[in-house]
Amino acid sequence: MRRPPPFGPVIPRAFYERPTAEVARDLLGKVLVHGAAAGTIVETEAYLGRGDLAAHAARGITDRTRVIFGPPGHAYVYLIYGMYECLNIVAEPEGQPGCVLIRALEPLAGEAAMQRRRPGARRSEDLASGPGKLTRAMGITRAHNGADLTRGPVRVCQPSAPRPVEIEVTPRIGIRHCADWPLRFVLRGSRFASRPGSSHGRRL
Repeated sequence: MRRPPPFGPVIPRAFYERPTAEVARDLLGKVLVHGAAAGTIVETEAYLGRGDLAAHAARGITDRTRVIFGPPGHAYVYLIYGMYECLNIVAEPEGQPGCVLIRALEPLAGEAAMQRRRPGARRSEDLASGPGKLTRAMGITRAHNGADLTRGPVRVCQPSAPRPVEIEVTPRIGIRHCADWPLRFVLRGSRFASRPGSSHGRRL
């Protein structure tokens, strides 16, 4: 007898067609799915577009950033440091740039496949505790750049059962510009986040 999947229906496009910070916050507790692998989103960061100098879209439309200006609910995947791929989800109405960086997951299904892709991870908590780690664990690459997350092989789903979500808000991590903006959202107390929340972080 097959077990039911540990997640609910796919999140519709209207969820993403809202202010980026709201989408980043509300993605916590949702489930990222690719093939047999799935993980609960426990950490995100919002990047706001033209006025946010830390955002790729700050300089306008280029071949690289075109997807950020397109319809919401699509993937923006890019390479950093020549080796790590990062998954972002496009937010805001079409034509208005904004995206959410998915920073960490709590493995929910397909952990054996994640471990094969991340053989150096010694604990479940280490499999997807960072933006480069989670894409490797989930098998997400730049080939998924532009993918529609409402209907493609990579998608975001509701959890199978709602659970209380307490959110901590802190400044973003590892950036030079607009570094003090409180746009990092963490599931409070999660062992799977890329790093613990700040003692100065505020709760929502």
